[in-house]
Amino acid sequence: MKSEQGKLMLIVLSAVLSAIMQFAPDFFIYLSEVMLSQPWRFITAHWVHVGWVHYLLNLIAFICFPFIFHKIRTRLLLLFIVILPLMISLGFYWCFPQIEAYAGFSGVLHGLYAMAALVSLQFPRERLFATLILAGLIAKLIWEATVGEISATMQMIGSPILIEAHQLGALMSIILLLMVLLWNRICSKWALRLVY
Repeated sequence: MKSEQGKLMLIVLSAVLSAIMQFAPDFFIYLSEVMLSQPWRFITAHWVHVGWVHYLLNLIAFICFPFIFHKIRTRLLLLFIVILPLMISLGFYWCFPQIEAYAGFSGVLHGLYAMAALVSLQFPRERLFATLILAGLIAKLIWEATVGEISATMQMIGSPILIEAHQLGALMSIILLLMVLLWNRICSKWALRLVY
């Protein structure tokens, strides 16, 4: 119960912070030409959105997270929502220099769902559901890479969808999860365990 409350508190605080940023989005979005002189954008770009509809869509997916994946520890969720935005932005900066601007949480969401599904595979009762989530996520990423973004979503938010954010979110999440599992293995006896 305490873990659920912690996750919900984290989501509420994230939603409030993100809503506050919505009032001055130009100060927080990813803009490739100013990233090195304004490094906070490497993280804040994922907390600000192109509009309130975009904000609400991402918020709904984030609110569902603790109810779908109730065994994910709050500290692991916190680590991912802090580190994953930075990793995705660095991926933009170094691997996709053609991306000039970005705002939104969807890349982080793809990463969170990928991480949680992978972690949930260890629990026998959740294995089937986790496998379905992973299959759906992989199918979505393949669809976006081959067919393109889903036009209905694009029309709702009033902006093109940057599928590279989704791809980087999932990839960086796997890398970060492997690092966390390695940390757990090395520090299992004496340090803070982040997963189960």
